[in-house]
Amino acid sequence: MCNPRFGQTSREVDCAPDERCGRGLGDRATGSAPGDADVAQDVFEAYAQDAEVARYMIWRPHREVDETIAFLDRCERAWAGRHRLHLDAMVKEDGCLAGMIEARLRGSSADIGYVLRRSLWRRGLMTEAVRFVVDWALSVPGVYRVWATCDVENVASARLLESVGMEREGVLRRWIVHPNISDEPRDALCYALVR
Repeated sequence: MCNPRFGQTSREVDCAPDERCGRGLGDRATGSAPGDADVAQDVFEAYAQDAEVARYMIWRPHREVDETIAFLDRCERAWAGRHRLHLDAMVKEDGCLAGMIEARLRGSSADIGYVLRRSLWRRGLMTEAVRFVVDWALSVPGVYRVWATCDVENVASARLLESVGMEREGVLRRWIVHPNISDEPRDALCYALVR
């Protein structure tokens, strides 16, 4: 069930150094600041409880909306501290929650992460959003590198990162735990784009 909320955010995205962030994440999606607990049900239903969506994530599928509320609270605190550009992604056509994308600024680099509800997979929507966020991050003064990792078996994510111009730099051995696959650290592919 979709609960449209496009244009109903509590505030505009303020993502210094420029104002582009709230205007659009490509032609078919728009971004807004992370929602509060009022939208937790939307996030829970769109992707947080979906085991297939969570397969390559660093979190397990949420069993209750309370887990999603806690997650959104953490997102809001990180966003407020301006260490991250964290956007809910909505489909422009209907205003429904599509997923989330984030750029974490650390020194001269930014790493990105994203999640998309399963019904929108393989449509290019997240490719547009990632391309926008990569371009934004590289426009930040002092940021020279944008990078991301994905599980070695996550072929769709690897293709997405390549399609936005990122180059595969190598395999990070025993890099990260994907608890839906294994409790032990797994190898990850590392992709980056530099200016």
